[in-house]
Order: sequence, then structure tokens, then C-alpha cells
Amino acid sequence: MAGSGPESPSGPSGPGGPGGPDVPALCVRGLVQRYGERKALDALSFELRRGSFTALLGPNGAGKSTLFQVLAGLFAADEGEVLVDGRPLARRPHEALARIGIVFQQPALDLDLSVERNLRFHAALHGLARAAAGARIAALCGTLGLAGELGRRARELSGGNRRKVELVRALLHRPALLLMDEATVGLDVKSRRDLLAVLKDDVAERGTAVLWATHWVEEAQQADRVLVLHRGRLLSDGPPDAVAAALGGPTLESAFVRATS
Repeated sequence: MAGSGPESPSGPSGPGGPGGPDVPALCVRGLVQRYGERKALDALSFELRRGSFTALLGPNGAGKSTLFQVLAGLFAADEGEVLVDGRPLARRPHEALARIGIVFQQPALDLDLSVERNLRFHAALHGLARAAAGARIAALCGTLGLAGELGRRARELSGGNRRKVELVRALLHRPALLLMDEATVGLDVKSRRDLLAVLKDDVAERGTAVLWATHWVEEAQQADRVLVLHRGRLLSDGPPDAVAAALGGPTLESAFVRATS
């Protein structure tokens, strides 16, 4: 975990206070986001505990991307509250956002920079010391098979490897909460499996909380917990099998289709 000195803003606080072991990595309370008369998020509430891998499953237009934009500080919610690792996003945005790692659906690398320069720039934004940043870059890139790509420009990489670089970047500052917004769109099966494997390892080793937005039921089935979002509302919440039963289907896929069609 992050220690003292330049890295401490991204690390947890002591037990009992914000960032302590009993504090949810994410708390969403009564979130409402309107576009005109339409509610993209309708009184949405849930919590994510540390060390949890949660799939946010919903059809296109369910409100998944809107939720992520609110959590990332790109939109200010019309109503409700978001706390990240105990920090209120609206009142302490710098502290809250420093504890989030994000991989958006749309690529967000500087394609003219090398892989290493992309990653070191992000590390510097989070105040990581150069030596610590180098060690984390080497370790994460080694795990994802990117060790030989550090000197290449991002535009020279395959789509799968670019996505892996974005995941490394999101994990560099060791966030309490990792948001993955439809992060496997356009990737081949192997790349999707590699991403999921690395995320599960990070959850197990560091207690990161992962919120994985997807409309692919097979991805959601690999999560510990599934939140089914439809028209901005939470339809069901629980382990995949329990959600399938609650929504009245023999499988998660059939239950999801039935509940959202």
C-alpha cells in the first residue's frame, strides 16, 4: 500500500477514520441525475466493500456510463451523495478522486508518447516518487506481458495492449476503488481474460474494490456480486445465482433479458 511522503495522498488513512478497513470503498446514496425531464439515475443507492469484485450489469441506456461520469467527477449529481473511501466527492473532490482508478470505454492514452512516458506522466500527477513509480510500472507491465513494450509509442500497440496499458495506469497509485467502464469492448477473448485475471489478483492481494460496468452477462457471471441497473434504477443486487433467482430466470442471462426487455 502507499506509504508516507509523496505517495501518501493516494494511500489509506489509519483504522477507524476515512480509509480505515471498515469504511466502504464506495458509498452511493440516493443518487439522481437528470437530462431534462428524464432521470438517467433514479435514487440509486449501494455500497462496495474492500476486496469486492462487482459487476454493474445493464443494457445500453441503463445509466451505467452516467453513473461512472458522476463517480469520476465529470458530472455533479442533481441529488444524493457519493463517498469514496470515506471522502465526500462533492465537498472533498481532490481527496476522493485521488482514491479512484478509472478505465473508460473510450481510449485515453496519448498515442504519440511511449508506453513508459504515458505511465510516468500519470504517476507524477499522483505524486509518486520516481523510483516507486518505476518499480510499480515494471511489476504491473511484467504481469500483463508489457515489459517489452515500454519504449514503443502507444499508437503502435494492438487494441488489447493499449487497454492493458490503461489498466496499469489506473492501478499505479493503488486506488481504493477501480472503475472499469465497458473496458473489454473490442478486445479478443484472451485479452479479456487477461484483464479479468489481473483485476482479481489485485482484489485478492490489496483489497481493491472493483466496479465493472458491462452489458455482457458472461463477464458479470465471473463477479462476486452483480448489480442490475435498468432505466437508472437498481433492479437486483447479489451473487450471480441469487440475482438470477430474484429476477425469475434459470440463468443470469435469461433473467437479465427477461427483466430488461
